[in-house]
Amino acid sequence: MFYDVVIIGAGVTGTAIARELSKYDLKIALVEKEAEAAFGATKANSGIVHAGFHSAPGMIKSTLCVRGNYLYGELKDELDIPFKRVGELMIARGPEDEERLEFFLKQGQELGVPDLKILRGEELYAFEPHLSHTITAALYAPSAGVINPYEFTYRLLYNAIQNGVEFFPNHPVIGIETHKVITEHQTFEAKYIINAAGVYADKIAEMAGVKTFEIKPRKGQEYLLDRSCEGLTTRVIFPLPSKTSKGILVIPTLDGTLMIGPTAEDGVPADDKSTTNEAFEAILKSTQAIIPEIKACSLFSQFAGVRPVATGDDFIIGPTGEEGFINVAGIQSPGLTAAPAVAELMVNILKKQGLKLTQKGDFNPRVPRHKKVRTMSIEELKKAVAENPQYGKIVCRCERVSEAEIRQAIREGATTLDGIKLRTRAGQGRCQGGFCTYRILEIMSEELGIPMTELTKKGIGSNLIKKDIKND
Repeated sequence: MFYDVVIIGAGVTGTAIARELSKYDLKIALVEKEAEAAFGATKANSGIVHAGFHSAPGMIKSTLCVRGNYLYGELKDELDIPFKRVGELMIARGPEDEERLEFFLKQGQELGVPDLKILRGEELYAFEPHLSHTITAALYAPSAGVINPYEFTYRLLYNAIQNGVEFFPNHPVIGIETHKVITEHQTFEAKYIINAAGVYADKIAEMAGVKTFEIKPRKGQEYLLDRSCEGLTTRVIFPLPSKTSKGILVIPTLDGTLMIGPTAEDGVPADDKSTTNEAFEAILKSTQAIIPEIKACSLFSQFAGVRPVATGDDFIIGPTGEEGFINVAGIQSPGLTAAPAVAELMVNILKKQGLKLTQKGDFNPRVPRHKKVRTMSIEELKKAVAENPQYGKIVCRCERVSEAEIRQAIREGATTLDGIKLRTRAGQGRCQGGFCTYRILEIMSEELGIPMTELTKKGIGSNLIKKDIKND
């Protein structure tokens, strides 16, 4: 199993690198320990494409954030990704806070963030009428946006596979030797190994003999509000940041609902995905100080993710003392925004390291357009149903997801219930899969050609049906 490049980790960063490298005549493997891509930090991401004024000039992540934000304009059309530039506001209360806004304004301008301005008084409330009137000013960045982070990752992955990348899920790495990646199932030989393993990047680096950094996991809890809060803000709202966090945010999602959070909890295990009442109450209090009309009764779902904070608090990207081993580590916020720019940077790094890069003449940058019932007009739906009657069979009533969409997700790589949920939103509505799960499992069984007892929620050890009592 010899490759030019083996990438470890199929989060948004690893898949972005795989897709960018698939433009060249290379043999590439993408290795992932989970059953599907995007099941790590990407799965529990806030989904914000940051404008780029938060990080100080001179940091790797500040330059890559601004460049990555720009690249989303190109990727939106190529990969048919749902992405909307809604803008973001960093708020201030009083003169002292407003001085800090001026600081971030100048910092953003130095970094090249476009069209920044400070809004005050009536101009601000015309933008966001539901804001608390304790807020006196806000720094406005119109280039910021929101995206579905896991859907973006799956489009990157699908396009990479279309262009020749080989994907190996369920392949935990257990060892690294010079030019070799050893997993539980097989050994991959490669000219270059890229370590994009998220919260486990320091462990992978240590396997390779590189002990130059440590990952300190930082947990973030997020809470989703139902459609009773729709329209309370149309832009991402930030408080002024602390030393360790951008703060508790109010985030309008692409689907019309609001998300509030995250926390920033240090000293947690890398696999701690728990949520707590105490965290929700603290987040609710913080966000009600921004938008008083947010109510606790609107909560309908919650999740937590762990960010890979590295020593020095910046991204760690580049070659190491071990031949052919390259780190892409510490990719915390704004990692989602920076991912396309990280991928560009990796091409330049590999070129400088001596990898021959010949562009493919047949590279296809586009994926098939995805039809979504929930976004269709009546006329569009009639046309879709005429072409494929499965668009008329709604499986998930809360999110209006059709059988056709679920079958397409499976044909594009979904093998778990969570994989379908993240790709289509089936099961993400108010009932949280109470009505649609069994029908989804039936479709999965048909498409994958395996009995329902072998289907899982998120991979090995998460089987959903213990036995078939009909044949018991």
